[in-house]
Amino acid sequence: MGDMREVRSVYECWARKGVFRVCTGGVFFLLLIVALLPTTTGATGVDKRIWGAGASKLSGLIIPGFASTRLRAWAMLDCPYSPLDFSPLDPVWIDVRKVLSVLNCWLKCMMLDPETQEDHPECKSRPDTGLSAITELDPGYITEFGIEADAIVAVPYDWRLSGPMLEKRDLYFHKLKIAFETARKLKGGPSIVFAHSLGNNVFRYFLEWLKMEVAPKSYIRWLDDHVHSYFAVGAPLLGAAETLKGLLTGLTFGLPIAEGTARQMGNSFGSSLWMLPISPHCHADPKRCQKFLNGESPKHYVCDAEQQSSNHSGWPVDVVTIETPAPPSGVPGISSAYPEVPVQEESATAVVQCGVSSQKSYSAQELADGTFLREISELDPTLNVTLHHLYKYYLEDPVLNPLTPWERPPIKNVYCMYGIDLKTEVSYTFAPTAKPYPENWQITDIVYETEGGAMSTRSGAKVEGTYRQASGDLTVPYHSLSYCKNWLGPRVNISRTPQRAHDGLDVQEEFEVEHEKGQDISFNMNRDGRVKYITFFEDGTSRPGKKTAVWELDKVDHRNILRSPVFLRELWLETVHSYHPYAKKSFVSKAKREPLRDEDCYWDYGRARCGFPERCEYRYVFGDVHLGQSCRLRASTDDDRITTYL
Repeated sequence: MGDMREVRSVYECWARKGVFRVCTGGVFFLLLIVALLPTTTGATGVDKRIWGAGASKLSGLIIPGFASTRLRAWAMLDCPYSPLDFSPLDPVWIDVRKVLSVLNCWLKCMMLDPETQEDHPECKSRPDTGLSAITELDPGYITEFGIEADAIVAVPYDWRLSGPMLEKRDLYFHKLKIAFETARKLKGGPSIVFAHSLGNNVFRYFLEWLKMEVAPKSYIRWLDDHVHSYFAVGAPLLGAAETLKGLLTGLTFGLPIAEGTARQMGNSFGSSLWMLPISPHCHADPKRCQKFLNGESPKHYVCDAEQQSSNHSGWPVDVVTIETPAPPSGVPGISSAYPEVPVQEESATAVVQCGVSSQKSYSAQELADGTFLREISELDPTLNVTLHHLYKYYLEDPVLNPLTPWERPPIKNVYCMYGIDLKTEVSYTFAPTAKPYPENWQITDIVYETEGGAMSTRSGAKVEGTYRQASGDLTVPYHSLSYCKNWLGPRVNISRTPQRAHDGLDVQEEFEVEHEKGQDISFNMNRDGRVKYITFFEDGTSRPGKKTAVWELDKVDHRNILRSPVFLRELWLETVHSYHPYAKKSFVSKAKREPLRDEDCYWDYGRARCGFPERCEYRYVFGDVHLGQSCRLRASTDDDRITTYL
């Protein structure tokens, strides 16, 4: 799933430190906010006075991704034969000691009732509140950078729930609206929204919910008053193939639990389908809400003509293939993935013919409209619960069918950023194991997209599909991440720069590049295989008063993008630029990048000194393990350096 890799290193992190601390996206979001909000003179060498007059009014709202919010127990649970019980406010997600020692108790606090989405009768968990919900915060961290505590607002949520249940059970979207309004009253200006992975889906649902909450004529005005910029980081705009892996075999999140146990837990969550692969050519019924109000049953999808002519519903390949082997002679029922329930005669006949294995592939559209789940539930009746989730919380939700492609949010400044050119899973082949649920499916093959958009398989079989110009970020496929390029206008300015600090000699730019919606943007720029680049696609003219930008960072994965120094540097510059009184261009200049943070300094081995000696110096600190780590910013009183980027 879009954010499931984010917690796969949890166990390793705990083992490395000796004491478990949440090693998820939350701590990286804190770094992000620290880098962006107004600071005193410090690590960047930039004084607070050079910010625009309105910058001090900024606040940042953080919407974390999947599994990035700490959950705490809200009940007493006695765990037999163990001193490790659950008491109110004890951490549940994630307490590795209890996962290892009292797994059954822990599951009672984590799993939801598959039918009703209610808590287990013996235990219930709720999301923590405040910054502590998304990170273990060093108390001195904020003050070190001069950040005012009330400028950072975390809006954690129970990531196990679907959008409708978040509002029904927790009034989450009411609280989120109040959080925006409170931030404005405290700081006097609109907020910057930072959302990572599933957090983008949550924010999208909030925007649709808000349309129904405020008067139609007030909707855009409310957004203009309360949201200055929206930074969509690693957004799975067309879903992620890993959702299927979690659905049929289970994802362990790097925890010491069996895949079958992880599957049982994950399939009890209503959110398990929120990042299901979808077709970019099928939209919700335009008259959907009115039909719901009139008691009618609207169509789930209205597909355009491109859906019929496109291969694989806009994905590189069909997302999932089910391979059903022929049963050995005299052994009935092996074609069923759920042996306890016999397969109907007509289904078995359709699946197995002439004693050879049969394969059936499903496109993104067939996943999103329920065709896949309806058909596969004949082999695995346990998936009927998941099919129930699909209809109740997604296809028939009157607020939003989230399994439809996104339109650009009506926010003044929208930035979409993600990593590219890493090996990413885009399709799976599953086969039944003849074992009982939850271990009744196995992965027999995987299709990957690799650097440059090439595709390969685990088995070595040849892949026939639609090739792209790059691959994804290790978790979300490229075409899903880059769908936000459709938010750009017909003319786009493109810049490609090295990620590290540079003097501008390697910058490549093309202006007024033609862009047709739904098509990749063609441009002619060179690559040096030794250099990691960041490519900017910027449009500040097609929508008067609004800016849209897409950033692609080479070799930065889904989770680590949030702590990438390059990513933080560009976010900081763009945010400063948007409020600076001397800013002349729509976007920050790409002409050069001098070091602005210690992380931007590096060791120049050719000259045996730190690169950019006018900005960086060699200053060893105990614990440094290489020369580049000892290159740090010089103490500087040059407060107008930021003006070189305007």
